[in-house]
Amino acid sequence: MSNHQRLDDGMRWRIVGRLEAGQSQVQICREFNLTHSVVFNLWKQFQDTGSIERKPGQGRPRATTTTEDRYLSIIARRNRGATASQLSRDLYAATGTRVSRVTASKRLHETGLFGRRPAVCVPLTSMNRRVRLAWCREHRDWSMDQWATVLFTDVSWFSLNTDSRRTFIWREPGTRYLPSNVREIDHYGGGGLMVWAGIMLDGRTPLHVFERGTVTGVRYRDEILEPYVRLFRGAVGPEFILMDDNARPHRALLVDEFLESEDIRRMDWPARSPDLNPIEHVWDALGRAIATRNPLREPSRK
Repeated sequence: MSNHQRLDDGMRWRIVGRLEAGQSQVQICREFNLTHSVVFNLWKQFQDTGSIERKPGQGRPRATTTTEDRYLSIIARRNRGATASQLSRDLYAATGTRVSRVTASKRLHETGLFGRRPAVCVPLTSMNRRVRLAWCREHRDWSMDQWATVLFTDVSWFSLNTDSRRTFIWREPGTRYLPSNVREIDHYGGGGLMVWAGIMLDGRTPLHVFERGTVTGVRYRDEILEPYVRLFRGAVGPEFILMDDNARPHRALLVDEFLESEDIRRMDWPARSPDLNPIEHVWDALGRAIATRNPLREPSRK
């Protein structure tokens, strides 16, 4: 695009007025920081046509109308997982206008829609929502001293197999967590490593890697509660609170008996609420670190 085309009408008339007043083209070029060809062509256009308006573009005509652009935007918002190729086929079926997937993508970009990975969450029932809300209301006024007594723990599975986060949707900037842009995902498949860790305001446990096999209540007690949690309880004192989720090994009878024998209080935790656990940020950072060390595969976590 030339400098001539960037000039607005007011600037063009000012330049023409200076030229009619006898100012030289060189002086105008210096004053307005323009090339000589821009001023020369503008003056020639005015002398030949008496107008300073830009000439209409001679490029390729637009493949879609405004109505068709709006239709593409509507069907992309209704089916946010559709690919650009699918949307172009839908447009052809509805209007008879054939466009490429690149053109369909460009039209969606013009309306503020871009291909992004959807945010994911676990499915929640109405009961899950009520319990989560009650938990949040119960703890919203806790002081920093109260939170400092809580050891947030979690078990996480890191896999080298990719997950559905490679699937893209159409969404507007700043709308990542709108319900229409979130996909519910329960489990990821594949093998990898299962790890456990705990964090507090003023400390953390070592990262424990489970050997092969299923984590049972016995393993949870012998590998986690005995060597890690019991020591934190002794360091913090009777105010210590253990936060672990509702996984079956955590709720085994022998685990309850061990916690009672060690006078370890457990925080009531709402089901399906990993997002309430601050240790999820640790898992996210660990997953990103693993991804940088193994660029050929993107680790997934459940």
